[in-house]
Amino acid sequence: MNTVTHPESLPAPARQRFRSALISTAGHCKIACGFCFRADRAHGFLDIPTYTRALSRLKETGVEAICLTGGEPAHHPELRQLVRLAHQFGIPVSIVTSARDPDDVDRLAGVGRLLANVTVSADSIGAMELGRTTRSVASAIATLEQVPAAERVLHVTYWNLTARECQDIHERVEKSGIQIQISPVALDDTARERAGYTSYDYLARQREDADLLGRFFQLAERFQEHLTTLRAMQLYPERRPSCASAALYVSASGEIRRCPYSKSGVSVRAPRAEISRFLHAEPHDRTTPECAAICRADDTRE
Repeated sequence: MNTVTHPESLPAPARQRFRSALISTAGHCKIACGFCFRADRAHGFLDIPTYTRALSRLKETGVEAICLTGGEPAHHPELRQLVRLAHQFGIPVSIVTSARDPDDVDRLAGVGRLLANVTVSADSIGAMELGRTTRSVASAIATLEQVPAAERVLHVTYWNLTARECQDIHERVEKSGIQIQISPVALDDTARERAGYTSYDYLARQREDADLLGRFFQLAERFQEHLTTLRAMQLYPERRPSCASAALYVSASGEIRRCPYSKSGVSVRAPRAEISRFLHAEPHDRTTPECAAICRADDTRE
C-alpha cells in the first residue's frame, strides 16, 4: 500500500533556525488556480542579481536547501542559471511546478539531473472543478516521467473525491513508481462562501475525503494531525498559533518573509544586521488554514 506523506506539517511551539527557503521565480502563472495559495501577484521574473544576493543571505542564515516555486518556475527564461547558481553556493535545489506545456516540460527535463526533487502539482476532479484548473493527475505523471530528477513527487490537491477516483490515482502511482503527497483544498471564509459551502459542509467534506483516502492509501500520522489542526483552525480561529515556519520565503522582488502570507519582510539588499534582526524577531503573524499548507517545523523532516 502507498504511504501518503504531507509536504507540510504542524507548527511547532518554538523554532531554532530556518532550514530551507521557498523562492518565487516569477510573478505569474498560466494556470491561475482558483484556490491558489500564492500571496504574491506581481508580474515579471526574479532577476539574477537579486537571486544571487538572496542565495548569499540565505546561505549565511544557515539555509540548507531551496525550492523554486512561482508563479511557474518553468516559465523563467534563465531556469538553468538559477539552478546552477544555487549549486555554486552549495545549496541543493528542488522545484514545485504545474508544467504541462511541452516547452515548459522540456525546460524542466533539461535541468532534471541537477535537481534534488521535482514536485508536480495536480488536482482531483472535484478540485479541478472548484479551482477551474486542468491539472489532472494523468498529465502530472506524464510530466514527471520526462524529468530525470533524483526524487519525483506527485502532489495532489483534493476535493470531493470518489472511491473510483482514489483507486485510479492509487493504480497510476503504483504503476509509475513515483511518490505521492496530498493536501486538501484550503479555502478562506470568503472563498468558501463564494463556493457555496457553509463551515459545516466544508469540514464534513474534508472529513469524508480523508476517510475515503484512508481506504486506498496509508495516511501518515503527521498528515492526519495536520487535518486535525486545520479543522481546529476553522472552528476556533481565535486559537490559531503564531507562525512557526522553518522555511523562509523570498518573493520575486527580493523580499525575505517568514512565508508568502507574512505581512512583514526585509529586502535581500538590506544590510546584514537588518536581515538578522528581522529573522530573530518574534513573529507577529498567526497561522491560518491557507498558509498552514506551507508551514514547516524543525523536527518534521521524514
